[in-house]
Amino acid sequence: MEYLVRAARVTDIDRIVSLSDGTMMDRAESPLGAADLMRQLVYLPQASIVVAETRRVVVGGAILALRPSVRAGGYVGTIDLMVVDPEHDADRVTEALLEELLRSASNKGCTVVEADRPDDAKALARWARMGFGESGPRIQRTVAAAGSAARRTT
Repeated sequence: MEYLVRAARVTDIDRIVSLSDGTMMDRAESPLGAADLMRQLVYLPQASIVVAETRRVVVGGAILALRPSVRAGGYVGTIDLMVVDPEHDADRVTEALLEELLRSASNKGCTVVEADRPDDAKALARWARMGFGESGPRIQRTVAAAGSAARRTT
């Protein structure tokens, strides 16, 4: 089966959300739902959303978010989401999506592309074949987004 990878359109977002099985956002207090946020990202230059399709059906999707980093010497691309329809070839769809995200990251001046480490050994091997390797631990802190309920109460 052939997979075409292209930039996502607003009309693709609901399918990506359904493929993610509701696991896209871990912050319940976000003022925007996952689908609404993704619809905005379609138009922003700091993000790339791509889909893989076959026979005009979206079978996978991925999001690359960019941030500037002096330490990295350019932009850092973060793959925030990678979803594949379980009825399709996860290896081929993931590889096609990653190739497009890496091309996009390179064109946008990224020096590093990072992603959360997959828990599944097969998925980790798939990413390793595409050149991804272990990276040092990171620290983070959550902040209340403007307009969120948590921000209004502080």
